[in-house]
Formats: sequence, structure tokens, C-alpha cells
Amino acid sequence: MLRAVMIALLLSAGPAAAQSVAFGGMQQDRSAPVEVSADNLAVNQADGSAVFTGNVVIGQGAMRLAAERVTVIYGEGGQDRIKALQAEGSVTLVSGDDAAEAGAADYDVETGVVVLTGDVVLTQGRNVLTGDRVRVDIGAGTAQVDGRVRSVLQPEGN
Repeated sequence: MLRAVMIALLLSAGPAAAQSVAFGGMQQDRSAPVEVSADNLAVNQADGSAVFTGNVVIGQGAMRLAAERVTVIYGEGGQDRIKALQAEGSVTLVSGDDAAEAGAADYDVETGVVVLTGDVVLTQGRNVLTGDRVRVDIGAGTAQVDGRVRSVLQPEGN
């Protein structure tokens, strides 16, 4: 589906205000545990958050999120319930064979929606799509690209 959308984007002239693309050909398992590794951790009991810094890698099922800094927002129930993740600095999101890079990302764990901002680059195989802001719905396997969109498509067999 991403290839078809990229071809449509390539054939349409001018900037795209919002385009939809496929992302991650899998269903997100929201019941899977969220595993976090990092160089440092600071916990704030007052606001119910934890800040991981340095080589942060977060995984849930087959999805991986990496960044320089990630703030974990806990929901009701404390550390047993992660509500959201806010990633900053060299953010990389990988889901199946698809990948995205951005300056920042906000991941709502409960809904499975990730919003990437700052020079976003989506790749699927050798195909590349860039934009200013991308909203990825991991559960639905879709993404919407906003802002100036550019795509590079590789013909099959190349």
C-alpha cells in the first residue's frame, strides 16, 4: 500500500498538506510489556514521570523506539501502567520492515498512536517518504504525513 501511495504522491504536482501512507504491517500488542534500557534514569514521584537519557531503547512487541531522551508518563496505578512516552533527539521508530526517523516523537501507549515531528523520514525497503509531521497509528498500520512531502520510489527489481 505504501508503494501505491508513494506513486500517487510522485505523480501529483505541488506540496501535500496531508497524505496517508501505510506503516508497519502488523497489529500492535498493547498488552505486551514495555521494556526500556538507557544509560541514566531520573524518577519524579511528584508528577508520576521518569526520564531516561543516553542511548534510550524502548520496545513493545515488535516495535522499537530509540532516542537520546525519553520521558515516561505513568497513568493511574503508578509504574505498572505507562500512559505515554515523549522522545527527543535522534528518534528512530521501527515497526516490522518499516522505519521512521525524526527529531521528536510522542507515543500514546494506550491508543497506539505515535506523532513524529522534525524532519521526519519514513522508509519502507528502499522507498523513502519525508515530511514535517507524521502521525502513525501502529494498531491500524497507517500513517499520515503533513507538511511538505517528498518521496523517492525505487522501481521493483532495482
